[in-house]
Amino acid sequence: MVKLAIGGALGKMGRRITALALKDNSFKLICLLERSDRPDLGKDIEGVKVSAAISDLQNADCLIDFSSTLATLQNLDKAVEYRKAMVIGTTGFDAEQIEKIKQASDKIPVVFSPNMSYGVNMVFKLVKEASSKLSGYKVNIVEAHHVHKKDAPSGTAKKLKQIIESGLLKVENIESIREDEIIGDHKIIFDGEFDKIELSHSAKTRDIFAEGALLAAKWIIGKNAGVYNMLDILEEK
Repeated sequence: MVKLAIGGALGKMGRRITALALKDNSFKLICLLERSDRPDLGKDIEGVKVSAAISDLQNADCLIDFSSTLATLQNLDKAVEYRKAMVIGTTGFDAEQIEKIKQASDKIPVVFSPNMSYGVNMVFKLVKEASSKLSGYKVNIVEAHHVHKKDAPSGTAKKLKQIIESGLLKVENIESIREDEIIGDHKIIFDGEFDKIELSHSAKTRDIFAEGALLAAKWIIGKNAGVYNMLDILEEK
C-alpha cells in the first residue's frame, strides 16, 4: 500500500486525485497539503486534515503535486530532505525551475510530465513516429484550455513541439485558446503538398489526469533516483 501525500489538495486537480485515491485500496491517504492562507485550511477529508504543515510529508511514501510552480518547488525541497518520491503535474515552470527539478532527481525519483493523461502520452508516441517520417510537411499545433489556465502555450503543446522538432519537422505555429471551462484539447496538424493529417486529443474530465498521477505514484515506488515521465510508465505497460 502506498502512503500518499497530495499537494494543492483543495484545487480542482487535488480534489479529484483525493477522491479517486480514497476509492483505491492501493493507497492510504496520509497528508493533504495547501497554502497557509486558504480559508478552508483545516478541513477534514476522511479523517485527514488539510494542512500547511509540510513536515507531515515525513510519514508518506510519495507526494503528488498539482499546485503552483513556487509551491511545488518548496514541496520538492522537503521531498528531497525526507527522501520521498514525487509526482509533479504542475505546469508553467521556466528553464531555471526545470533545472531545479532535475537536480532534485539526483536524490529522489521524480515523475515529471506536462500531461499525466495516458491518452495524451499515446499521442506523444504517435507524433514522434509521424515526425520521423513525414519529411516536408508543415506542422501547426492548436491547444485550448479553460480561462483560468495561466500558462500559454500549454506544457503539453510545448512537449509536442519538442517531440516534433527532434524529428524531421519544424512547428510553424502554436495557437493557444483560453475560453469557458475547456479541460484540455490538443490538435496537431501535418500539412503536406497532397494531403493533411490531423492527430487530436480532447479531455472529457480531469479524472484522466488524476488517474494518470495515481498510476505514476504506484509506479515510482522503489525506483532509483532520477527524472521519469509518463512515457516511461507507458513503455512498461
